[in-house]
Amino acid sequence: MRRVRLILFIAVIGVIVLLGLLAGPRMIDPFHLSDLDRRILFSIRLPRVVVALLMGMALGASGAVLQGVLRNPLADPYILGISSGASLSAALGLLTGFYFFGRLTVPVFAFIGALLVSVIVGAFGWKRGGLWPERLLLAGIGLNFLFSAVLMLLMSLSSDEGLRRAVLWMFGDLSMADWSLIPSAGAFALIGLVIAVARSRALNALMLGDEIAWSLGFAVSRERLVLFASMALMTSASVSLGGTIGFIGLLMPHIVRFLLGADSRVLVPASAAAGGAFLCFADLVGRSLTPPLELPSGTVTAVFGAPYFLYLLRKKDVLTL
Repeated sequence: MRRVRLILFIAVIGVIVLLGLLAGPRMIDPFHLSDLDRRILFSIRLPRVVVALLMGMALGASGAVLQGVLRNPLADPYILGISSGASLSAALGLLTGFYFFGRLTVPVFAFIGALLVSVIVGAFGWKRGGLWPERLLLAGIGLNFLFSAVLMLLMSLSSDEGLRRAVLWMFGDLSMADWSLIPSAGAFALIGLVIAVARSRALNALMLGDEIAWSLGFAVSRERLVLFASMALMTSASVSLGGTIGFIGLLMPHIVRFLLGADSRVLVPASAAAGGAFLCFADLVGRSLTPPLELPSGTVTAVFGAPYFLYLLRKKDVLTL
């Protein structure tokens, strides 16, 4: 039964990616491509689908890592304010004109911001020698509002069009996707994903509790730090590619956990694949509903994610996996 579910899971992802390439305001027949169809496919849709896949993979895997490390089903880079912090850090870097890292400037600043916010959220969530899930959640929501407000302030005050466009990441718009964005941010996302998958056994142990993880021979503090670093890498890559998109990291691990089980060796890569496909679907919906206008992908994911978040809040065991 699990093998059948896995085959169906892979097939659905493949169909969604194919639709992302061929469907939209203008349908493309892959067997009869005109010159215009080729330009649309290879210059617009293909980079857009690749960006959506990379972003969704990063967010889906980040959510699986956070939920495991914190043992909290509500953990998600967006809800905990990590995505907003990464966006703010990247925008501040652009505002100061600091381009020492070249094309890596945006992802590097976003990574620093994601890491700093992770530490801040952890500090607020620490009480009586442990991390309290409800304190983490409240701290993340508060920081998310704060960073979003500062981003809006920057956008209002800035006269630089480039910065304005950068700050508009907070809406999760993929319309500016192109090939130049992919190499540097994609490297960050893939490195973070490889680290998370490589430490999936440690993540399994951490989900059972610190004492059990210690008894199994894992250095709890070191493993948690490595996994947080991988999450920060993936979140910063996602932000640098297309802005702040919420709820993918919340939804995808729950869906994958239901379909394929809770083993992190499967959960992390499968959540990444599901996240990529879901963002491709959200982007397809956003550009197909009201052409020529486009809805930001972050708006579409919020329509699905917000009700599910409220549903989770209603569950009695919401603070434990």
